[in-house]
Amino acid sequence: MEQTIKTLIVDDELYSRDELKHLLGYFSSIQVVGEAESGEAAILKAIQLQPDVVFLDVEMPKMGGMKAAKALMELKKVPLIVFATAYPEFAVEAFRYNATDYLLKPYDEEQLKETIKRIEGHIRPSKEKESGKTTGKLAVESDGEILYLEPTDILYIVRDDKHTKLITRMGEFDTKILLKDLESRLEAFGFFRIHKSFLVNLRHVTRLTPWFNGAYQLELEGRNEQLSVSRNYVKALRARLEI
Repeated sequence: MEQTIKTLIVDDELYSRDELKHLLGYFSSIQVVGEAESGEAAILKAIQLQPDVVFLDVEMPKMGGMKAAKALMELKKVPLIVFATAYPEFAVEAFRYNATDYLLKPYDEEQLKETIKRIEGHIRPSKEKESGKTTGKLAVESDGEILYLEPTDILYIVRDDKHTKLITRMGEFDTKILLKDLESRLEAFGFFRIHKSFLVNLRHVTRLTPWFNGAYQLELEGRNEQLSVSRNYVKALRARLEI
């Protein structure tokens, strides 16, 4: 049976906690194990319940979400943090705490769905490693053999028509795995979708250049080509790349 993702909801407003708990109930991978109404209570609950992810309100009395996040990052088991707030101006500060995502209230169901996918991309690989289900490498076929690639060696992945191509330090490899499945598997290793056809390893990004109509071009170390970044992904990409 697939392991669920233990989730803690932290918000000083009961209505907001109930709303988020209700929405999370639609995701079979999520198990809400507890709630807290303050930053102080969040830390105690996190120590007791050992959640995989904490949905954390920013504006709370006494200890706000940012201070609570700083304290949570010092725990032995550091949970993923998703900030939830009505105030978009806290987004930059939130990502300084290595936030997995930043949700705005009132909650948008499509945005929440994307957040859950991102959480699953982080959590599932680590849970599978703990249970011995994966080596942390990506298996691809090449000339009748199975090669195991280190995710860190993959520069980017492109979907062309019906083929998926992996561009690595050692060369190029074809795989039958769909791009959306690779996105889920590799997100925990620092991969990010920049276009409907491109998935890049953020560790190898060297330059982001404005292009036209809000789009950008991206460069990777050791490569001459420039990859197109759709304007729909630019804001989230910059948030992931910048300190």
